[in-house]
Amino acid sequence: MTEKQQISQSRRALLKGSVAMAATGFGITSVSAVAAEKAAPQVFDEVADVIVVGSGFAGMSAALQAREAGANVMVIDKMPVFGGNSTINGGAMAVAGSPLQKEAGIKDNVDVMVSDMLKAGRGMNDVEMLKLVCNGTAESCAWLMDYGVKWKPFVQHFGGHSIQRVLQTVESSGAGIIRPLIKAARGKGIDMRNQVKMESFIQDDNGRVIGLQVRENYYFPREKTGQLRTYGARKGIIMATGGFSRDIEYRMMQLPQLNSDLDSTNHPGATSEALKQMMLIGANPIHLDQIQLGPWASPDEKGFGTASQFNTIATYPHGIVVDVRTGERFFNELADRKARADAIMTRRDEQHHPVYPVGFTNAEGAAKAQTLAWGMKYNVIKKADTLEQLAKLYGMPADKLQAQVARWNDAVKSGEDKEFGRPMQEAIVLEQGPWYAVRMWPKVHYCMGGVKVNTRSEVLHLVTNEPIPGLYAAGEATGGVHGASRLGACAVAEGVVTGRNAGRVCAASESIRLILA
Repeated sequence: MTEKQQISQSRRALLKGSVAMAATGFGITSVSAVAAEKAAPQVFDEVADVIVVGSGFAGMSAALQAREAGANVMVIDKMPVFGGNSTINGGAMAVAGSPLQKEAGIKDNVDVMVSDMLKAGRGMNDVEMLKLVCNGTAESCAWLMDYGVKWKPFVQHFGGHSIQRVLQTVESSGAGIIRPLIKAARGKGIDMRNQVKMESFIQDDNGRVIGLQVRENYYFPREKTGQLRTYGARKGIIMATGGFSRDIEYRMMQLPQLNSDLDSTNHPGATSEALKQMMLIGANPIHLDQIQLGPWASPDEKGFGTASQFNTIATYPHGIVVDVRTGERFFNELADRKARADAIMTRRDEQHHPVYPVGFTNAEGAAKAQTLAWGMKYNVIKKADTLEQLAKLYGMPADKLQAQVARWNDAVKSGEDKEFGRPMQEAIVLEQGPWYAVRMWPKVHYCMGGVKVNTRSEVLHLVTNEPIPGLYAAGEATGGVHGASRLGACAVAEGVVTGRNAGRVCAASESIRLILA
């Protein structure tokens, strides 16, 4: 919005206030005279049917689904490259009832997945949205495959899931999903624009969201760079802007302990300004203080790193994690993320400094870990030929470590973990090296909170609980699906399913007439 348009809008608001004063007898301006003043229609620099803000799993799924429905679609992203956190995500998707499960003889259904997510979410989940996501996973998995996404030929068991239901891209990265979707979007004529930052919403006199003020040629994080322009949306705007894990000031407002001492797995652009803009026009924020720490990260590297994939695919399902002071396990390695992160964060010395636990497995357990070589190259993952060498590497008592491994092997042979109740479907006997190990400490990873939406992906108003006309949201920008803790691989599931849902509903909505400059 230009300075001239802002002045005009302020003048209209002042005139509306004068009408109210005159109607109650306190104003000196006649009602009829003010009523004669017509509000100038909003004029836009550019117009599309649907504008999607954000280009991750939710954003690209929304854009493609809306385009499939015949809508003219524009995608904007403030960063210089598309994909956001989704590109550096591990590329794992929880799917209830996938063909790979059936081939492996794994019995699963939507109700079991819902139950697992409710348990992890401590019952705080929005059940209707949760069912929407779980019901859509199998069909959305096939939809992704139609666009060229390729999965590894086996199913994985992630923490908190009662059974194996996780598929992962052959790249072990969300880029294996984002790249095919971006390629398809461009092929279908979707207008993809990077370095375009949303500044604020534009609403009509009835409160309907009809467009955005943006900064084109924006250079993150230099807030005043670029040129202000206005984009209009005939059908609606879909917010797929992700979470705020890298916004240290804002995340500390929700949880003061999440200060700058804690690293984040997120890309630098995972900040809160889009969420705040939704709140400014009345969006209802929920669960903002439910922020997840990734329990598979390492303090020996920045960001997501190599340890995360190694621990997810090797240590947690096929190995154990021990306290270096005792050489013993202290939690269920396949519990949900919150339970694991909370347990790891208790490992501190008398001065409250971290005492980093060590997770390890053997060559058999690490066979499918694609980041093993890179982790070893950068000394994040270390190799030891014997348990004695492993204990020496990390200053652990060798006799206690050996005794713990022996107890673990007995548990695997019996099929029951009596110490911590860990699921044993993928547990292996740890009898022979070499051993591969990594130090562990959680990092800020995911925001379970966001704006409240209904099952039509419409953003709900804080006061009325009715949809804000023209405004939709999907993925991590929304709150409620995961409750207190998100299960691993459910971010891709939520992003793709809710993104498609938002795109479908928005594209089918009534189109309004907008004026181009």
